Amino acid sequence: QVQLVESGGGLVQAGGSLRLSCAASGRTSGRTFSSYAMGWFRQAPGKEREFVTGISNRGGRTLYADSVKGRFTISRDNAKNTVYLQMNSLKPEDTAVYYCAANGPILRESISFNPNDYDYWGQGTQVTVSS
Repeated sequence: QVQLVESGGGLVQAGGSLRLSCAASGRTSGRTFSSYAMGWFRQAPGKEREFVTGISNRGGRTLYADSVKGRFTISRDNAKNTVYLQMNSLKPEDTAVYYCAANGPILRESISFNPNDYDYWGQGTQVTVSS
């Protein structure tokens, strides 16, 4: 079982920045953190959970939703079992609960934007962008 804990959310004015972190821990059936692709999703009130960005197990590939391209950057530090989401030029429409999720273990450097492909989820962290 993998536990994911997000941190770094908060209230920020439009145009500001936040950096989210997601730390992984727990038993992984002998697999290391680097065996898991990681994703960030978000869910705004009254809306479905949507894919924001993902990074492959060794960090060689990334994928972004069109709405965040050029503003958000995902990265990971496998030595620290942590994935990050740097969010710049934030907009009010970025307001949501942000979740990190782990997909794996997988062998290929692939990324899925489908939340049903992710096996483990964090509890979420609130991001609020004021206008």
